[in-house]
Amino acid sequence: MSQTTAAPDITLEEAGRRRTFAIISHPDAGKTTTTEKMLLFGNALVEAGAVVSKKDRRSTASDWMELEKRRGISVSSTVLRFEHDDKVINLLDTPGHSDFSEDTLRVMSAVDGAVILIDAAKGIESQTLRLFEVARSRGIPLITFINKCDRPGIEPLELLDHIESTLDLMPTAMSWPVGDPGNLLGVVDRRRRTFHRFDRSPGGRSARGGEILALDNAFDALDPAWTRAMEELSLLDEAGHDFDVDGVGAGISTPVYFGSALTNFGVELLLDAVIELSPAPTPRPDRRGEARELDDDFSGLVFKVQANMDPRHRDRNAFIRVCSGRFERGMKVVNARTGKPIALNYASETFGRQRETLDEAFPGDVVGIVNAADLQVGDTVFEGEPVRFPELPTLAPEHFIQIRNADARRHKQFSRALSQLAEEGVIHVLTRDGGRDPMPVLGAVGRLQFDVATERMSTEFGIEVLSDETNWKLARRTDEAGAEEIRTSGLAEVRTRSDGMIFALFTSQFQVERLERDRPGLRLDRLVG
Repeated sequence: MSQTTAAPDITLEEAGRRRTFAIISHPDAGKTTTTEKMLLFGNALVEAGAVVSKKDRRSTASDWMELEKRRGISVSSTVLRFEHDDKVINLLDTPGHSDFSEDTLRVMSAVDGAVILIDAAKGIESQTLRLFEVARSRGIPLITFINKCDRPGIEPLELLDHIESTLDLMPTAMSWPVGDPGNLLGVVDRRRRTFHRFDRSPGGRSARGGEILALDNAFDALDPAWTRAMEELSLLDEAGHDFDVDGVGAGISTPVYFGSALTNFGVELLLDAVIELSPAPTPRPDRRGEARELDDDFSGLVFKVQANMDPRHRDRNAFIRVCSGRFERGMKVVNARTGKPIALNYASETFGRQRETLDEAFPGDVVGIVNAADLQVGDTVFEGEPVRFPELPTLAPEHFIQIRNADARRHKQFSRALSQLAEEGVIHVLTRDGGRDPMPVLGAVGRLQFDVATERMSTEFGIEVLSDETNWKLARRTDEAGAEEIRTSGLAEVRTRSDGMIFALFTSQFQVERLERDRPGLRLDRLVG
């Protein structure tokens, strides 16, 4: 019997206070800015780090890697934990660039809801659609935030039609813009019948509440913008665009909010929506499909491993999403993959790269475990009744380079660097037999992953590498039986990932299709796990 299991009412009560969600978007839609402004209104930041010009942009709270600061993009997911309105918010900032889809895919396994961010001038872009499909496949409820409404863009009604036709999701406008695109006067809060006047915060750095008026007092019958906005609101009412909380949970509809993160406008309404509409944690099914109840013995899922977040310490941080029970620092758990016990002594909550010792946590929380060398991405840890959660999905690589150590005398450091990056999921390390290889193949979903891997090898391990392009264009996961058939066919090369997973590497889609046609039943999976 577990000695650290909390009383069920405490666990359930604390789980009910948790909101664990991700923000997903296409690059340049304003995701990192929106993240920081939510922290600002949640009193987790005194001043936001993002400013108008990327040229002058300071590093943000969620971007900690040097490459992120230099390029002004997020290349790694970040956990940001804070409290607001008696709720514990676990906000997972995800990479927006499609080259880092695998990291986002893993994060989506750890959240209960998501905010989908759309640029008012561009609508739903390719990467947004891809991430939406991931969220839908995992049954994650979505809140939509249409950003940059203070700039010229698509008409609001057109945006709603665009969302419905592209995502096959009923959009319910919870707020509505007043004014022409590029000349925003404010937004109407439809449920509360109030008007939030647009007030551009200087530099967007401080949380400053704008003027809020009763809708009847704000309405100006002589202003054409107001007349048009009221007509549009009437159309929404007549069309039955009413909020349906069950529809959101079922993945049928999404509440839509309008605003401008850069100027802080509409972000407070979005944060309130996350607290009110994003779901609290629910029981998570294990590999057999049986639910691990929230007040069962402790269990957690390792969804991310990150090393050297603090350059002053050569550490390794494993991020665990608490799925059931109560976590207590120092507790002893079992790693379901190895069957070995592990003591969770060095536990912390995280805010970007900042850490603070965490003594307890509940379902929905994300716990950082420092220097837990035996933990890998996808591991389940548990106390008491054994459990193992499903494998985390990942994508088969589509880009490949062959690398070699520029200094053969540093072969141990070379191997250690590759091993660490592979364990973190930064890159796929592929060799002929799964063992050490002086010239391994690196596989990636996007080419920017190669930049991250080689830069980290240089800055964190002092290893400079030389690389050569290959002819391979895509990969598919197979098994031992499939590997033998593939070798016989001569249509692909077989390589083994560092964790033992087998891949077939192809030079063209035609080869894949031919192999599938000639050898039906052969295992060739694009989605891994």
